[in-house]
Amino acid sequence: MKQTLPQSFAQKINSLIAAFASKSFRYASISSRKFLRHTYLESIKPAYKSDLAGVFILLLLPFLAAAQLQETFSDGNFTHNPTWSGDAGSFTINPQNQLQSAGPAVTGTILQLTTPSQAAVGTTWEFWANLRLATSASNYTDVYLISDKQDLKAPDVNGYFVRIGNTADEVSLYRKDAGKAAVMLINGQDKTVATSNNVVRVRVTRSIHHEWELSIDVSGTGQSYMSQGTATDATHKRSLYFGVLLRYTSANSQRFYFDDFSITDTQPPVLEELQTVNPQELILRFNEPLQPEQAQRITNYTLNGSINPIVAEFTGEATVRLVFGQSFSTGTNELRINNLQDLYGNSLATPILSSFSFIPPAVLPGYNELLITEIMADENPAVGLPAQEYIELYNPTSKVLRLQGIRYSDATSTAILPDVQLLPKEYAVVVPNSQVQQFSQFGKVIGISNFPSLNNSGELLQLRQPNGSLIYAVNYADTWYKDNAKREGGWSLEMIDVTNPCAGIENWTASTDPRGGTPAQPNAAATFNPDNTPPILLDAITTSPDRVILRFNERLDSTQAASITHYSISPSINIASVQVQGPLFTEVILILASPLQERQLYTLTAQSITDCAGNRSQPLTATFALPSAPAPGDVVINEILFNPRPGGVDFVELVNRSDKYINLKGWQLANVSNDSVSNLRSITAAPYVLAPGQYVVLTSNPENITANYPASREETLLRMSSLPSYPDDAGTVVVVQSDGKVADRFSYEERMHFELLDDVNGISLERVRLEGPSTASNFHSAATTVFATPGYKNSQSQVGVQAQRVFEISPKVFSPDGDGYEDFATINYRTDKTGLVANITVFDAQGREIRKLVRNELLEANGFFRWDGLREDGAKANIGYYIFYIELFGLNGEKSEFREKVVVGGRF
Repeated sequence: MKQTLPQSFAQKINSLIAAFASKSFRYASISSRKFLRHTYLESIKPAYKSDLAGVFILLLLPFLAAAQLQETFSDGNFTHNPTWSGDAGSFTINPQNQLQSAGPAVTGTILQLTTPSQAAVGTTWEFWANLRLATSASNYTDVYLISDKQDLKAPDVNGYFVRIGNTADEVSLYRKDAGKAAVMLINGQDKTVATSNNVVRVRVTRSIHHEWELSIDVSGTGQSYMSQGTATDATHKRSLYFGVLLRYTSANSQRFYFDDFSITDTQPPVLEELQTVNPQELILRFNEPLQPEQAQRITNYTLNGSINPIVAEFTGEATVRLVFGQSFSTGTNELRINNLQDLYGNSLATPILSSFSFIPPAVLPGYNELLITEIMADENPAVGLPAQEYIELYNPTSKVLRLQGIRYSDATSTAILPDVQLLPKEYAVVVPNSQVQQFSQFGKVIGISNFPSLNNSGELLQLRQPNGSLIYAVNYADTWYKDNAKREGGWSLEMIDVTNPCAGIENWTASTDPRGGTPAQPNAAATFNPDNTPPILLDAITTSPDRVILRFNERLDSTQAASITHYSISPSINIASVQVQGPLFTEVILILASPLQERQLYTLTAQSITDCAGNRSQPLTATFALPSAPAPGDVVINEILFNPRPGGVDFVELVNRSDKYINLKGWQLANVSNDSVSNLRSITAAPYVLAPGQYVVLTSNPENITANYPASREETLLRMSSLPSYPDDAGTVVVVQSDGKVADRFSYEERMHFELLDDVNGISLERVRLEGPSTASNFHSAATTVFATPGYKNSQSQVGVQAQRVFEISPKVFSPDGDGYEDFATINYRTDKTGLVANITVFDAQGREIRKLVRNELLEANGFFRWDGLREDGAKANIGYYIFYIELFGLNGEKSEFREKVVVGGRF
């Protein structure tokens, strides 16, 4: 029959229940339970024990829930709930439900027993021990609060333990690092365990800030704890096991007793570290293990107020990886963390707000990722800046750029940039080392030891990676100023729109800042200036039978432009490969599968060509032909302006009068000094193919020519750095082929101009007949209606007349008024004899001699003489009839006479 508890004992139990319900009870639960068990359970009848055990379990349930380890050995074993492992055969549970050592009676024995435990921070450890022996260096116990190894005997254990005993007979806290001797963190009071029956209750707390406190109660009840000291140590933040380690001599093998192990964590997880892995990824490390389900919920993380990650990966017991769909903001970002729990159910009471600064890792810039946005090429006279050449660099990306080793070059020299970083959207000015202090007031300054000197007129500047890969190139020119006054010095060139880096003159201009420039600062000229127009194919030329060069007006998408599918040639020739020429990517070389034929005109079609800004073209076409070897006289001087207007410049016009296509690359323009060809100037270093009948105008300033002669053909103007000197009174123009032969030569004098002109400044001399010789008789002043005809048909051009008789006049009526229409008459001749000499005299209708036109001229087989309508005294002949009296003399003294009529007309 079941027995009932005595009423007096039931009252005591009720009283104890009330005590358990009070908030002040806290950690006294274990010691009170031990007090109950030893005081009451052991004194009552065995029949009541089973009923009372159920009562104790009910009383302790709330405290068991709060504790992460609660081991009282009341179940009589240590094999489950929880499971202990190690030297299990050397321990036992004694009749008092205590863990007791039972190892071999051998001096130097070391025993260990562990159970899983991940609590490490914000935790309280508590246990009861009784060492019924005199502690010494050979008799003590280490209770491991934290261990990363299951085998506590292993030399590579990391963790913390409480040592009871040892030579000072104390209770102390130690840290154990793998492979090293233990380090004492808290040195407990000596002689606290100095008897042969040492009862002690130990409590260790570790705050979330890694502040440790060691307390002991030598009464064993847990009611009289005394602090042994504090320490701060964060070396080990993770745990896998809790356990005991014993060392003893043979007589003490069964004298270690343990009970009431309790590990309690009531603190929510704390974010210890936030690490940026890349611009879109974070690693979060917490002070303790997390509940995986909450840790992987993306809604628990919010970046900068509104952005949730696309991935929240629980990568370890206390580590979370977050991946976002967009990059972090450069500078300060804020991460908000909600609802996380640790393994023991402790939740965040308030969100964690963690600010972090993101500066992307520095990388070498790629193509167009580092720009030259300002160029001070002509620093004198200084306007408001130090009188020093400089370039300005700009980082248009969201990356941090590493400039170390980048090569900055002009046409003749290269400088290496130092170990400097450029933040996103940051500017920096590059100057010689000696000028760094002078420019520091403006912003970031980069000093280099061998600053390449900048040409005032312009040149190609490049930025390349250490391995030579192109970053950026700009081929500036002084025409980019678009302001003649600022062009003279003291003003920088500024890029207008930094988002349009591929553009040339249309995206650069003179600075508008009163100082003359804006080094290391946003440009004064900055404004929105996008490129919305597709590329234009300027021309196609050949340099060899199997190569065609295409030139475009702007930079291309080099990858897209390298595809063979965009190009075709008619008559059909297969294209073997395509090369896009850097660093400006405005030229494309087509490598042909079979050779081109001379004197054959081809048509190139380029389709869907994309520029650097992404604009795609409609089909583009250009004609070309394979150049032939030139012969002297194929390309001749067709027009020369040697006496320009004030402020004007000279020009020389050439024309290809052959049926060949002739490449002017390597040709030179010269004059004559001391009867020798001298002062040679390169016409062009690039291929420039002149088609049959095509004109080219050589000048140092094409813009000046178009300003003075609006009808000039801009596409025929070819800029030379300078022309040889051609004086106003007289000189000689010489054209030299690439093979060194003289293509043509013309000696001029100012008096060759039509004598009735009041002012010859700005009026060119033009070739009259294309096939005629480069002599004075075949040149005439340009019509006063145009003054010059650069790039198109001469105003005084005359088609050759094939004489049907020995002499023939054309036109028979002319008007020498300089209007460009029949301003002179030509006396054309044809003879089948050689060695004939001619005299030509002009008579008026009354038979009066007015002009000796030709005297003792040796005739060619075909040719002409010209009369400009002027008398011997330089006056204009009156309107009316005139007679050309022509005398021919042969080698043997024979003589022939001819009379031809001509009419001088005029306006009425």
